Amino acid sequence: MVVFALCAVPVFAGGPVAKALDEDLSNIERDIVPLAEAMSAAQYKFAPSQGEFKGVRTFGLQVRHVATVMYAVSAAVLGEKNPVSMGTSENGPDSLDGKAEIVKYLKDAFLYAHKAMASLTEKNLTDMVSTPFGSDKAPRIKMATVAVWHGFDHYGQMVVYARMNGVVPPASR
Repeated sequence: MVVFALCAVPVFAGGPVAKALDEDLSNIERDIVPLAEAMSAAQYKFAPSQGEFKGVRTFGLQVRHVATVMYAVSAAVLGEKNPVSMGTSENGPDSLDGKAEIVKYLKDAFLYAHKAMASLTEKNLTDMVSTPFGSDKAPRIKMATVAVWHGFDHYGQMVVYARMNGVVPPASR
């Protein structure tokens, strides 16, 4: 009977998946928010310009971009209209300026993303939703994973910027 009971447990239940994705989201939040706070307001305008770095986003634009994409994919997960403008190059509203405003924007994006993760259920994980990146559709769970992996992708870039400015990322202290 024990074997039967174990076989009856769904392997891919929305509850555990939603919890796992939310935990991953919390992991990147614990890394990226303190890093955004550790950089000075002046360093938000920094972008490497030598060699292959030519034309890259400033540190502030990196933070804005992470938050903007997080809003966009979270809205897709929730089946809502994106609450923010994608702006130029998916960097968010062009009116965002200054460290304090950008850090608040990032924190608010994480709140919205946590709401999206909480909405995941066993029944809706594979529902097709509109993506914010064109007219394509994708499974809801795929959009949820973007909120996590995309943040880690840009976190790596932001760490390089921080170290180039003599800032040791809080996660490395």
